[in-house]
Amino acid sequence: MRTWAPSGSSSPRTTPILLLHGIGGRADAFSAMGELLAEAGWNTVAWDAPGYGASPDPGADMPGDDAPGTYVDAVLRLLDEMGAAEAHLVGVSWGGVIATHVAARASERVASLTLIDSTRGSGTTEEKAAGMRARVDELIELGGPDFAARRAPRLLADGADPAIAAEVTDHMGSVRVPGYRGAAEMMAQSDTGPLLPTLRVPTLVVVGDEDRVTGVDESRLLAREIQGARYAEIAGAGHAASQERPAEVTAELLAFLSDLPVAEGMSR
Repeated sequence: MRTWAPSGSSSPRTTPILLLHGIGGRADAFSAMGELLAEAGWNTVAWDAPGYGASPDPGADMPGDDAPGTYVDAVLRLLDEMGAAEAHLVGVSWGGVIATHVAARASERVASLTLIDSTRGSGTTEEKAAGMRARVDELIELGGPDFAARRAPRLLADGADPAIAAEVTDHMGSVRVPGYRGAAEMMAQSDTGPLLPTLRVPTLVVVGDEDRVTGVDESRLLAREIQGARYAEIAGAGHAASQERPAEVTAELLAFLSDLPVAEGMSR
């Protein structure tokens, strides 16, 4: 887990921002965004999902028959540990799917929802669910570094900064099988499509205009189906927009948060 305390001249907000990384990431993926949000006065936390980064590996029984619920519970436990009645949830890709489930099951804990290069999940078709589960065998067969060398380039826009490309590849190369297995199963069980029209939390959808993984069309669908959702595309960014263009993504997030009614975030 990474934390960033308010460091700028802006008055600190008491409702924290909780950042949820993608299936090939970890808390460090938010290093740039965390610093920018702290400079703007926001208490910011990035989790390491179970089995990722500094978090311990989950047991063999995780994630179980209700994988989405297992990860919702993990987020809620973290909020309890933080002493936060609610948080602004920001999820990238898989993290956005988790955040959507939290908003659907525990809306009272969600001050706002931001989905970055996200999706409804891999459970929209049997073929996609099977493909997601098959990634675990691929990781076991190849090992983390070779798995990342094969998959990480697709996360990036053409002409991505080599340093960012190396960072994205390093993060993916560090994934561990227990954590990835749980994440893949959660994605395979997830189709948030029916939930989207029921969400009643302020929502922002952001996508890189060169996203080749979940894609612009999927993000447009999310924004269209969630009542009142705000939508933004980040030019020159791929699926890893939050790492490729952290300033632009953070600017969209801050503008969204600043437009929330006072009761929904700015003074809390």
